[in-house]
Amino acid sequence: MKNIAIYPGSFDPCTNGHLDIIDRSSKIFHKVIVAVLVNSNKKPTFSLEERIELLEKATSKYDNVEVDGFEGLLADYARLKGANAIIKGLRAVSDFEYEFQMALTNTKLNPEVETLFMTTTAENMYLSSSLVREVASLNGSIDGMVPDVIKESIYKKYRN
Repeated sequence: MKNIAIYPGSFDPCTNGHLDIIDRSSKIFHKVIVAVLVNSNKKPTFSLEERIELLEKATSKYDNVEVDGFEGLLADYARLKGANAIIKGLRAVSDFEYEFQMALTNTKLNPEVETLFMTTTAENMYLSSSLVREVASLNGSIDGMVPDVIKESIYKKYRN
């Protein structure tokens, strides 16, 4: 049996914290599906297509990482993709309560999938997509916050 993990998120845009989780997950699982969420309750800065494109650029060196978009229940998506794990990144204790509740819900909806929590590295603990968007929109330096390969694409979004 192949171990397939899903790493879901909005990735609006992806950060070095996200890439750290992807990198470490790719060493553990046969396949990692980075699943970009379409959430009708949120108005993302980057379109689904743009977020997928940024992630594909950022993860191009990984043979076992696939980027995909999805809408609906994560538990159903995991079943559809044959995944047996969901990876959730944690920056701080404050992230845990919500993610724990979601993990229990996903297990209830799909008992075949386990949720695994990965803590981010210390140098990425402060990072969030909203922080990157704010700094980039004010023309500040996002060096070290996002993969170099997508930096210019992020700045370009705010120059238009």
